[in-house]
Amino acid sequence: MATLIKNAKIANDSWLRLDWTADGSLPTVPESGDVLVPLRLWQGLADELLARTSGRLGLWLESDEDPALIADSLDAFSVIAVNFPQFTDGRGYSTARLLRERYGWKGELRAIGDIQRDQLYYLSRCGFDAFLLNDGLDAPQGDSLRSVQNALSAFNDFSEAYQTSVDQPIPLFRRREKEAA
Repeated sequence: MATLIKNAKIANDSWLRLDWTADGSLPTVPESGDVLVPLRLWQGLADELLARTSGRLGLWLESDEDPALIADSLDAFSVIAVNFPQFTDGRGYSTARLLRERYGWKGELRAIGDIQRDQLYYLSRCGFDAFLLNDGLDAPQGDSLRSVQNALSAFNDFSEAYQTSVDQPIPLFRRREKEAA
């Protein structure tokens, strides 16, 4: 079971994540409900996905997939997720900044995959506002409540940041100049 943190609070996750079947064939797309689909599925079944009668549509990008591939169809999605296959794979940070700054994505941007507590602050600075964490992360003996509290505290690890980011486009020295003036 995974825990969703959205806007630095625990949230319910209504999204069904569709993926290719074990034999590599397309999954069955439900007629209703919120579905999160991989880019390749979107590219192959866009018309069918858009024709669904109810439920929202979300898309997930793998870390090596270019967000330019969906730039012209962002209006179709309620959420975009970026998969981090490993904790050490940082390409998703760039994907988030591109989606927010170059393509103007204003909707939910979710980090999925190997997401760990130590990444949350930095992911949020790049534009992520939702994080799907595995239960028991950073907690001894699977204590999920302690794990979630620990994860939520990550957003307060630092009181100030020097660099520009999606959430703070003005560097610290410029903010201080403005305050002094």
